[in-house]
Amino acid sequence: MQNRRLPSPTGELLISIRLSIYAAAAAVAGLLATGPVHAETAPLPVTEIAPGVFVHNGVHEEATAANDDAIANVGFVIGDNAVAVIDPGGSFREGAALRAAIRARTDRRIGYVILTHVHPDHIFGAAAFGPDHPDFVGHAKLPGALAQRGKYYLRRLREALGAAADATELVAPTVLVSDRLELDLGGRRLALQAHEPAHTDNDLTVFDENTRTFWLADLLFVDRIPVIDGSVVGWLKELHQLTRIPADRAVPGHGPVWVPWPAAADPERRYLEAVERDTRAAIRAGIGIADAYREVAKSERGRWLLFDEYHPRNVTASYKELEWE
Repeated sequence: MQNRRLPSPTGELLISIRLSIYAAAAAVAGLLATGPVHAETAPLPVTEIAPGVFVHNGVHEEATAANDDAIANVGFVIGDNAVAVIDPGGSFREGAALRAAIRARTDRRIGYVILTHVHPDHIFGAAAFGPDHPDFVGHAKLPGALAQRGKYYLRRLREALGAAADATELVAPTVLVSDRLELDLGGRRLALQAHEPAHTDNDLTVFDENTRTFWLADLLFVDRIPVIDGSVVGWLKELHQLTRIPADRAVPGHGPVWVPWPAAADPERRYLEAVERDTRAAIRAGIGIADAYREVAKSERGRWLLFDEYHPRNVTASYKELEWE
């Protein structure tokens, strides 16, 4: 079991990210002092899928000013002594609304904000929780991913959302998970697991032992096409292990607020296997990387939302991974 505080930053980019935490906290503190954001923020709609387990259902869209980048499933778990947020959302506005949803249900301290991976729709609401002084928990490789991509992601979010991205900042994890970590919320334990490269190289899952609810985050896509940003081979390996874990329900990163487990993983496995198999076949046939997506996993077209937007990228990522095997 690992529970490691982030060591002192050594890279210039990581220092910049650290500084942004303090800037975000100061900005939030100023907003709280005047009260315009949290005082007027309506609670994010959430569904209680098991006792004390709440999920907001993200929309199947790209990030826009109209949706505040609230496109992923995010939520929280309430214990006797503390609350754990599982992904704070895709913008400060969504994070503030999620925080309001928590406060509408409990005054217990928000002790943990779990960042399941680096993608903006899951983590950019973190700054809204600055006043609670929680532990921000992430994969051991998350700081490196933030240092590499964080400023780019933030710039793209501001381009997509405009003023709706105001107050959104990068927040780095303060507790790192390199293997396993248990969080005690008081009468409720959450088991966090760090994974090898799959959806990304910094994926975390969360298992609520009380209700046997398994938060897969973006290691599980339902209805919306999976996004390969780590390793198609690694993802299939991780999925094989994950489906051996018994749970009463799973929370996907995108899709319904909960699905039966492990049956819900079957379509995703089918897609990933098709991408892996057909990409290898395209490489053997001498089909170039720019054209491979036309031949790979053609049987999956029509089975996934946003297929045309993400499938070519998935094939390109898989081609780069597999061509030098």
